[in-house]
Amino acid sequence: MELTTHWVRQSSMRSPRQVRGIVLAALLCSAIAGCASATASNPTGAPAASSAPVTSSAAASPAAPAVGCASVNQATSVTVYRTMHLVEPARMGTLVMTQHKTALVRALFGQFCSAVGHAATVKGMVHCPADFGISYRGTFYDGSRTLAKFVYGASGCQTVSITTGSKTQATVMFGTAAAAAPKLEADMAAVLRVPTSMLAPPQSHTNPGGPNKLR
Repeated sequence: MELTTHWVRQSSMRSPRQVRGIVLAALLCSAIAGCASATASNPTGAPAASSAPVTSSAAASPAAPAVGCASVNQATSVTVYRTMHLVEPARMGTLVMTQHKTALVRALFGQFCSAVGHAATVKGMVHCPADFGISYRGTFYDGSRTLAKFVYGASGCQTVSITTGSKTQATVMFGTAAAAAPKLEADMAAVLRVPTSMLAPPQSHTNPGGPNKLR
């Protein structure tokens, strides 16, 4: 019996160059498939939305600027008008003053707020001698922004009121209010650049000798 040897040819043998070509082709097909998948998921080509969380500080709206007594330290100027409500003609003349010294403006604003913040309780009738009807009205500003309006009744029983928007706080300068704002007269005189005695001088009503203007 004759043994016949059969030589089997390896039909699958490939050269290293052919192997590298197959690997590169496979990688290229994978990359193309990934691009196609990405294109299908975002067919418009629009940029993907950011997944970063929105912080609360970015979402929160800015706080409104303070006004009234909460804005004392923002005040930069005050304009003051003197008004008079006398039975007989007054001899004091008119006065309009704008003060831009920040320290003086804030000191006066703070005294007004201290007074109305500790409003005095008045029971029964109060006698107010030497009430010549002299009062000072004005407005506190932060630049051009209105912070508060005030009325200071300087003669007789002194009074103070602070108005912010539609809210008004007022007091007579007795007891707790006077104790809380002991420098009110001095600070008002400093803003007006006059002696304290000239805020509501009695001679404004009794002296017919001529005008007594505050300068």
